[in-house]
Amino acid sequence: MPADDSSPKYRAVLEISEALIGCRDFDALFRSLWDSLHKLIRFDFLILMLYDETSRSTRLQAIAGEGLVEPLLGRTLPMEGTPAEIVFSTQRPLYVPDLEVETRFRADLMAELRRFQLRSGLWIPLTVRRRLGHLAFTSREFDPYGPQEQEFMEHVARHVAIAVENALAFDEINELRRRIEDEKVYLEEEIRSEYRFDEIVGHSSALRHVLDQVRTAAPTESTVLIHGETGTGKELVARAIHQLSRRSQHTFVKLNCSAIPAGLLESELLGHEKGAFTGAVTQRIGRFELAHKGTLFLDEVGELPLELQPKLLRVLQDGQFERLGGTRTIESDFRLVAATNRDLRAMIGEQRFRTDLYYRLNVFPITIPPLRDRREDIPTLVRYFVQEYATRMGKQIDVIPTESMDALAAYSWPGNVRELRNVVERSVILTSGRRLHIPKDALDDDASPAGHGVLRMEEAERKHILNALDAANWVVGGPKGAAKVLGLKRSTLQSRMEKLGIRRARAAQPRF
Repeated sequence: MPADDSSPKYRAVLEISEALIGCRDFDALFRSLWDSLHKLIRFDFLILMLYDETSRSTRLQAIAGEGLVEPLLGRTLPMEGTPAEIVFSTQRPLYVPDLEVETRFRADLMAELRRFQLRSGLWIPLTVRRRLGHLAFTSREFDPYGPQEQEFMEHVARHVAIAVENALAFDEINELRRRIEDEKVYLEEEIRSEYRFDEIVGHSSALRHVLDQVRTAAPTESTVLIHGETGTGKELVARAIHQLSRRSQHTFVKLNCSAIPAGLLESELLGHEKGAFTGAVTQRIGRFELAHKGTLFLDEVGELPLELQPKLLRVLQDGQFERLGGTRTIESDFRLVAATNRDLRAMIGEQRFRTDLYYRLNVFPITIPPLRDRREDIPTLVRYFVQEYATRMGKQIDVIPTESMDALAAYSWPGNVRELRNVVERSVILTSGRRLHIPKDALDDDASPAGHGVLRMEEAERKHILNALDAANWVVGGPKGAAKVLGLKRSTLQSRMEKLGIRRARAAQPRF
């Protein structure tokens, strides 16, 4: 191209260069190109396609032209059998003067070109430090571009390549900034969370078994499904898995599926673009995206609406999704840990949970026993929580009366560790001296008869032991005995049975 400042093409290149300096928006970029070039070059559509080398596909990033009959932006196409494949591999411009005799392209692509009555095209690679994509000039005319026009368009494409690389870098920086801001907000919410365990407390055989499973599963990348009643510490176990995994230096992201309204849950998981729905005034990064390189913990996964379950399954299978209102495919590499207090198998039978999702989640199941099944941990937990809350409240409580500890150990704890923690916190608040005072109404077991103090706790313990004995066919010791179920030593259970007057009604006596 001649370096003549009176040349219209030379002036157009200057206009384009000025317009592209600092350009960060693809639509603005293409409006400038259209205005500057359309009066000089015969083309009907100007198209920018970006490459995804991993999937060997192209995405239509920007388009300008007259007579567009439908929204085309964001469409993703495989490279095979397209001009993109040839330009990508050769890194040279591809000029097709007559598409009607072209045989190298796929039939569906040729049908699309004929739909817009396109007869010819010039595809030019956009490469700076990497292969970004290509710029296409397409026309409804036969053989419209001679050598000079092609040389001019290649010169324009070099300027466009630099602008595209800058725009992509700007988008990546903005995306990183948004991710950092969202992670900051998320972590601040975590810090403000009311219910957090600092460490796993206990030494029972049932708890040791859970910890052994955690140590086995943590180093792998396998999905873990944690079963357990409400308040047993499922989140604590999930955090332990994360801390012992190779992802421990990255974010642990949690979402309670039962705490978010069903209408908002999809947005929480996938994120959304600005304007995706009423109230979406800004872009929001979802939990899938936040958990990239880290661990995503989905608590109460059994509450996930049926219509969202296929979307979760898709993300688990290929790690890809789109934000609500978006067209760009996002990839996230996270490790999933899920938890539930529901019987998912029963929900499958009721057609409220997908079978394929269940098997995708249930790769490594861990069951956390309820507190009533690991009663030997109760004294340790009580002392731990008393020290925690006494220190926090500036009190000195160093005596826990035996009758209080017996009452706590005998209670059935339907709310598990969470309920125990709350009872201890309330007791510390009400304690004025150095001896822990437990309010009489703090241990309210609906299964127990009306009464007060230790008698009511003994009745609850008696019923619990009887249930365990019935389940074990009145076998007290051994691997399948009631003592094993209750997490007690055989001698301890025998002593409790004698104290509570537990005798088998039938002639046969318990086998020890």
